[in-house]
Amino acid sequence: MLKIAIIGLGSMGRNHYRLYKERRDVTICALCDVVSNGAYDEPFFTDVETMLRTAKPDAAVIAVPTFLHKEVALTCIAHGVHIFIEKPAASSIDDAKAIAHAVTQSGLKSCVGHVERFNPVVAGLKKELEGKEIYSVAITRVGPFPPRIADVGVLTDLSVHDIDLIRFITCKEILHKSIFKSRKIHNHHEDNAVLSFELQDSIIADITTNWLTPFKKRRIEVACKEAYYEADLITQDLNEFSGYHVNNSYVVRGCHIKKDEPLLREIDAFIHYLRSSERGALATIADSIITLEMATEA
Repeated sequence: MLKIAIIGLGSMGRNHYRLYKERRDVTICALCDVVSNGAYDEPFFTDVETMLRTAKPDAAVIAVPTFLHKEVALTCIAHGVHIFIEKPAASSIDDAKAIAHAVTQSGLKSCVGHVERFNPVVAGLKKELEGKEIYSVAITRVGPFPPRIADVGVLTDLSVHDIDLIRFITCKEILHKSIFKSRKIHNHHEDNAVLSFELQDSIIADITTNWLTPFKKRRIEVACKEAYYEADLITQDLNEFSGYHVNNSYVVRGCHIKKDEPLLREIDAFIHYLRSSERGALATIADSIITLEMATEA
C-alpha cells in the first residue's frame, strides 16, 4: 500500500487530508506542519527532515506556502520521495527550475497541482473543442481577497490557473503576452490584473482576475468557427451557442457534465501515476515553469 505524507495543513493541505483519509488503497503515514492545527490520528511532525527519516513515505503532498516549495521539494527529493506540489511549482522561475533539475537527476515522479484541469466542466469543454477551429478564449477569475494568501499576488495565485488552462484547453503554445496590473487593497502584491495572449494558429486569449469582487466568478468562454461555449467552473455547467440567424435567434445546448470534486479526480490521477507512470492530465513542473514565465512581466 502506498504511503503518503502531507506537508502543510493549511486550507489546501486539509482538503488533501480529507480526501486521502477516505481512500482505502493508500495510507497517510505522516503529517507535517510548523504547528498542529487540529486533532489527527496520524503521526504528526513539525520538521520535514525528521518526518521523512521516521515515516519513510513513498510520496509527499507539498501544500506549504509557495515561498517554501523549493526547500521542501528538494528535501523530499533528497530522501527519494515522489512529490505532488500544489500550484505553482515555486515562487520564482529559478526555484521551479531547480526543483525540475533535481527531479530529473533523481528519476522520481513529480507533478504540480493545477486542479482546474480536473474540473469536470473543463474536461467536457476540452472534449467539445476537439477538431474545432478556436478563435478566442476569455477567462474570468475574480472574488474577494482571501486572508490566507500573504506571500504572492493574483498573478501567481490566480492567473496561473488560467494560463495553464489556456494551454491545456487549446493544446497550443503562447507566443506573445501583455500584462496590466494594479494594487488597490493588498499591502505588498498586485490584486487586480488583465492578461492578454496570442497563441499558435492566431488564437487570442485574455484573463481578467482580481481580489476586488465581492463574489466569486470562475468562467471560461471560447469562440470557435462552429460554436460558442460558456463554462462555469463553480457550477460545472457548460452551454453551447450556435446557429445564429439575422433575426438574433440561436440554438442553446446544455452539454451533459457529470459533476464531481476536481481535487478528488486529481488525487485519483496522481495515485494512478505513481502506480503506472501514466501521467494523464497531471501538470508537469515544466508546465508550471511556462505558466510562471507567462505570469511575469519580463
